[in-house]
Amino acid sequence: MRELFDKISAEIDKVVVGQDHVVRSTLVALAVGGHVLLEGVPGTAKTLLAQAFARTLGLDFGRIQFTPDMLPSDITGTMTLRAAKLTFRPGPVFTNVLLADEINRTPPKTQSALLEAMQEGRVTVEGEGHPLPDPFLVVATQNPIEYEGTYPLPEAQLDRFLVKIDVGYPSEESEVAMLALARNGIAPSTLDDVRSVATAREIASVRKEVDATLIAPEVASYVAAVVRQTRTLPSVMLGASPRAAVHLLVASKAVARLEERDFVTPDDVIAIAPSVLRHRIILRPEAELERVTPDDTVRAAINAVPVPR
Repeated sequence: MRELFDKISAEIDKVVVGQDHVVRSTLVALAVGGHVLLEGVPGTAKTLLAQAFARTLGLDFGRIQFTPDMLPSDITGTMTLRAAKLTFRPGPVFTNVLLADEINRTPPKTQSALLEAMQEGRVTVEGEGHPLPDPFLVVATQNPIEYEGTYPLPEAQLDRFLVKIDVGYPSEESEVAMLALARNGIAPSTLDDVRSVATAREIASVRKEVDATLIAPEVASYVAAVVRQTRTLPSVMLGASPRAAVHLLVASKAVARLEERDFVTPDDVIAIAPSVLRHRIILRPEAELERVTPDDTVRAAINAVPVPR
């Protein structure tokens, strides 16, 4: 898995510089069949990252630009009349890598159209199930500072995302390197240079590798303790769910494989915990007034639980 990450990262560096943590967490999600929520201010290359990542995988890529007037059938597909017979016309969700751009700009009814797809890997229309391609990865983006005309994702849908990645500003060195990239006007001309370096078969092999990763009972108990600790902190109104514990455990296995190990350590859990837990925690209003963040609560939970040795 480490070799795959290095190849993907090298290709993405042709168009986006200084966002290795995003690539790493996205690959972790892909390796365990999870989904990704990218949050960042405009202009931090969230969409470009998703496009470049899909190109490196050699998989089908689809993009949905979410808008307030979008209907669920615009995502899942609909029944159409062809040759006097009703047939299913698949929507854009039928792809391997789906970019759900600005997902919080569409109403909850339409947002929920992705729920079954993300959880079950299929779409049900007129009572008939239609399986989605495998692998299937949703990479959704949202803007954390502009709330006018948006619909915050409900907790049930946030919980379906394996990781939420904060896409911040690059370092000064990375920003200077970004300015040195070749461009056609304002568009990066190097996007066409991004090559496919992985196949569906290789991705399936990586998933088997991650599934075979060993985790000691003490480390599994540590995962559960960290998640349970988020529910007891005074600043938290709603802590992480049992699903979060499952997601944290499997994501830790992928992190271990990235470190070229076949077993999980507490350091693997600590490394990925903020990305897996930050979007599953609801803070009390008084904590928000004191500028406490979900990341602060994740760190507090980790610090409160003894690390197994």
